[in-house]
Amino acid sequence: MTAKTNPSELLRSPGSTLSRPASPALDLADADKPRSAFEELNATGVIATTIGVFFGLFSGVNHGIFEVLQGNTPTDGLVIHAIGEAQRFWPLGTEDAFTLIPNFMVTGILSIIVGLTIVIWSIWFLPSKHGRTAFLGLFILSFLVGGGIGQVAFFIPAWAFATRMHKPLTWWRKVLPRSTWTILSKLWMVTLILATIAMLIGLEMAIFGYFPGLTDPESIQNTAMLYVLSAAILYVVSFIAGFGHELKRME
Repeated sequence: MTAKTNPSELLRSPGSTLSRPASPALDLADADKPRSAFEELNATGVIATTIGVFFGLFSGVNHGIFEVLQGNTPTDGLVIHAIGEAQRFWPLGTEDAFTLIPNFMVTGILSIIVGLTIVIWSIWFLPSKHGRTAFLGLFILSFLVGGGIGQVAFFIPAWAFATRMHKPLTWWRKVLPRSTWTILSKLWMVTLILATIAMLIGLEMAIFGYFPGLTDPESIQNTAMLYVLSAAILYVVSFIAGFGHELKRME
């Protein structure tokens, strides 16, 4: 006689194709798996904070120090050279700035104070209710007291993207296909690091005028601008990739 097989035993059999039936419960279990610390990061907040800290230090504080070094002297105009002739490392290393304060030392001190305030605000208060508005206001103040002109091209996009923090990102959900979220989630940190490195190289060239293999001042300046432009583009790419990360995190 042929032994009858109990259907329940067939379901339990390890080699059976029925041993792992498709079940919504399994999908839910996968969805409930604990996420890594990286997956839980708020990408938009990290990128905006990085930009805030970077330009608070390397624009506001940096310009302010060089302005203070020029001493208690009049600025003779609204547009100034933050790095004076006595402190200049190369002919085109002037670090231009705009200021409403007619005194180098005073504008330098204010630029340093505002720059440090931007750093503190970006780290601890950016996610607060009015954090993004104050972020923009502090950078505008930095611009008005000699914190540098070039930072404008960075803090305005950073503020605009930062306003999307803790928002449903409805428009971006339509623009970014779901199939791209995973790769974007892996891309935002890479582009953020590359942007910051490019900006550091551009800043070093702007201040010290050094780049391996280049000696012509105009070539050095053009190369520095190329690095700064690359950094600006990469920061925008990082924010967009960060939205992909945020959409994936919202699932």
